[in-house]
Amino acid sequence: MADPETPNLPDVKDLLVGLGAAVRDDFTRNRRVMSFSEYLNLVVAEPTRQLRSSTQYLVDCFDHYGNSMVKYPWGEVRHFHLFDVPWANGEDRLFGQEHVQNSVYQTLRSFVQDGRPNKLILLHGPNGSAKSTFIRCVGRGLENYSTLDEGALYRFSWIFPAQKHTRGGIGFGGGTAPTPEDSLDSFAYLPDDVIDARLGDELRDHPLLLIPLDERQKLIDRLVNASKSPTFVVSDYLRQGLLSPKNRVIYEALLASYHGDYIQVLRHVRIERFEISHRYRQSWVTVEPQLSVDATERQVTADRTLSSLPPSLQSVSVFEYGGEIVNANRGFIEFDDLLKRPLEHYKYLLTTVERAAVSMSSATLFLDLCFLGSCNDIHLAAFREIPDFQSFKGRIELVRVPFILDVRHEEALYQERLREAASRRHIAPHTAYVAALWAVLSRMRKPQIERFPSTLAEVIGKLSPLDKVELYSTGQVPDDLPPDRARELAGQIKELWHESDTYPIYEGRVGASPREMQTVLLAAAGSTRYDYVSPMVVLDEIVELCKQVSIYEFLRQDVQPGGYHDHKKLVDIAKGRLFDVIDDEVRVAVGLVEESEYGRVFERYVTHVMHALKKEKVRNPSTGRMEEPDEGMLKEVERTLEVTGRPDDFRQSLVGKIGAWSLDHRGQKPVLTEIFSDLLRKLRDAYFEKHKKTISKGITDLVMYLSGNEGSLAIEPRARAEAALATLTTKYGYTRESARDLVGALSSMRYRT
Repeated sequence: MADPETPNLPDVKDLLVGLGAAVRDDFTRNRRVMSFSEYLNLVVAEPTRQLRSSTQYLVDCFDHYGNSMVKYPWGEVRHFHLFDVPWANGEDRLFGQEHVQNSVYQTLRSFVQDGRPNKLILLHGPNGSAKSTFIRCVGRGLENYSTLDEGALYRFSWIFPAQKHTRGGIGFGGGTAPTPEDSLDSFAYLPDDVIDARLGDELRDHPLLLIPLDERQKLIDRLVNASKSPTFVVSDYLRQGLLSPKNRVIYEALLASYHGDYIQVLRHVRIERFEISHRYRQSWVTVEPQLSVDATERQVTADRTLSSLPPSLQSVSVFEYGGEIVNANRGFIEFDDLLKRPLEHYKYLLTTVERAAVSMSSATLFLDLCFLGSCNDIHLAAFREIPDFQSFKGRIELVRVPFILDVRHEEALYQERLREAASRRHIAPHTAYVAALWAVLSRMRKPQIERFPSTLAEVIGKLSPLDKVELYSTGQVPDDLPPDRARELAGQIKELWHESDTYPIYEGRVGASPREMQTVLLAAAGSTRYDYVSPMVVLDEIVELCKQVSIYEFLRQDVQPGGYHDHKKLVDIAKGRLFDVIDDEVRVAVGLVEESEYGRVFERYVTHVMHALKKEKVRNPSTGRMEEPDEGMLKEVERTLEVTGRPDDFRQSLVGKIGAWSLDHRGQKPVLTEIFSDLLRKLRDAYFEKHKKTISKGITDLVMYLSGNEGSLAIEPRARAEAALATLTTKYGYTRESARDLVGALSSMRYRT
């Protein structure tokens, strides 16, 4: 009798039958094999898919995953969801870098319009700026896209059936001529036991290249004109391209043997679907900076395994081609760290990219291929100095990839790295944030005040690295600015963001690399000082990193006024911001005031301001009566906000800011917490300053509770401490241990009496 607790396992035979049926259904559904006539039907049914070049295929891949507009303080930009890696749940996704996404996309679009990719797209930037991640996302996207119906790709091979299979041979000697009915039969579906030989094609020639050039151009024009996309651009590769030398030899031999009967030649064609694969070097190949050639050839006619070929083919020279460029055809090739290779090893790219062809000793191979590469800025600067650079300049499209300057993207990147490194250990809140903040602070560049309006010169000259980081990520202006200067500075964020774009040492070229920060994060994750991964350990590891001046070039920069490049002081700034955030969370957790209360107060203030300016009455929500705006409340809020100058001017500026926001967000209700985040912060800080003693007592009680001294607390303070811990764990992600250590450190730093 079977154990009732043992799950019902499937019978192995049934399992194999089911797997076999699933694979067979997938094979049939995805049209893995077709005859040429069946493929031609597919071309007629979906011409724009089957007439795509490699560049159009890349563009379609970008478009397939969709895009959306992302708003930053410096402006809106299109984000392509391809780089979110949705097919792998975001694993190894690209964070930010939308300008790189759009630059590459527009370059690919221009290639499509030109009919061929006539330049190598070269991503350049500092080491660790995500150049390889960008290319890897594109390649993985293509791999996934090629498995979908929308991304189906086809090549062909030649099938030579056994002589006994066909009446009178297959046109290679003797026998009667086939009937018209026989000529329509394809050998594409013949089983292996009746096939003498099958010759594949390393270049994966497009099946339409089998159609003679003149007839192919007529067919393409008819298909494009009849399609729903009359502006669709067909590449030079399909309009003017020729079969590879190997395919051409086979085609000509068959055509001669069949006395010019083209239909008989097509009987030997098997159309096969293929998928892009980096692992199998199929239409996505990476060329490392090694000393090797990128294309090879060898004669294969004498190979014993091909002795069963018809005599007509055994009398001609058939070559097999290989190498990175051949393997990458019908897709893209990536030259990793291109400029590390000796110049002589990529000079051939000048003619290869320009002509979409590579010359071999026996023939010229025509390509349908995109060229991408990466290099660091140091090698690019040296490359610019050599005389040959001018020759390469017209064949290279440079796309800059700087370090991330938005701390939110850097934090998201480090969160992934920490999860991988920490395994099952708890990661305390803000551990990734403190590492990301210091890294981005190290990349900030002191503004050049002469580029900005004279009225803002002093304000911009006083911006600290932290001020710039907050401007870039949230648009938050320094708290001490008067309203008119704050508005003017907010209007210059885009100019500030792009200020150094034309400089050799642009913002984002120098600073801590994610690769260096990976070392910091790994050390913190492996530390045994705490049972969890702590932001305090991250800060200590950054201090150790700052001592390695001889190893890391960015640490040797001269300290600039305002604290720029003062990396040790930047650690203190990051630590201060860490405890600002912890302080905010603990204040909320002790339950002395609800976070939403400030919003309610400010919303009421804005409502009364708008009615006061219009000299209208406002409805009292409690009584429903129409009353005059509460001038006393308005003045109290303005005193708290430390408003200087005429109150009416300040109030008018608020209304103007709401109007400007509404123009940018048509149809949306104004979000005051977003528009006036700085003023809400002032209200909150003023409240906490006013109640500092009470807050300090609540935090002290919480520390006692977390330290195991809850027995010394009265019933009410203990209940508040329990509730505070529950908030810290459920709302903010602390554990009791991480809360004990970090709240204890906060209390010692800011609330010791």
